[in-house]
Amino acid sequence: MIVIIDYGAGNLRSVVNAIRHLGYQPKITRNPSDLAHAQAVILPGVGAAADTITNLRQQQLIKPIHQCLRDGKYFLGICVGMQILLTSTEEGGWSACLDIIPGEVKKLPEGLKVPHMGWNQVKQASHHLIFTDIPDETNFYFVHSYYVDPEDKSLIIGKTDYGIPFCSVIAKENIVATQFHPEKSGQYGLKMYDNFLKMAYGQLT
Repeated sequence: MIVIIDYGAGNLRSVVNAIRHLGYQPKITRNPSDLAHAQAVILPGVGAAADTITNLRQQQLIKPIHQCLRDGKYFLGICVGMQILLTSTEEGGWSACLDIIPGEVKKLPEGLKVPHMGWNQVKQASHHLIFTDIPDETNFYFVHSYYVDPEDKSLIIGKTDYGIPFCSVIAKENIVATQFHPEKSGQYGLKMYDNFLKMAYGQLT
């Protein structure tokens, strides 16, 4: 089962449509028990990280997310769904996040137009199955004002330049996360979803 976590974010439909286009039937859920039965879990995100954490807590989803990661289930975080994996965020002053990946979410530097919105290149920092059949420096669609800065730089598998080079794709064991929106990124965005789901089902190793 492919679970898409519904915590009140607004872009679920486009993610669902992308997954269905690939021939899968995902389940949108707020039920914590569904995560225990999932083969793959997708956490899309728009808005603020602190609000996302609050909504996940209200839906009693934080402990199940930690548990499914400990159980080795494949997990894909998108945009804010990526940011909340880190320890904390500067957004709103300071807020604690899930602390799954040590590090901080920081605001893009002063002087840049924010949010960073539109197409931008992702430079592949290392080989990873999520990039299978996706050319280096492919353009993906971004909408964000903050970026992740993990303590362990070896987890950064994709980088993007916007005033500064920042982490746009991160991977750790069964976790992959992107700052951009694959569901808004055309054929290669769909290919990234396809690669993730094939990894989850053992079809891409």
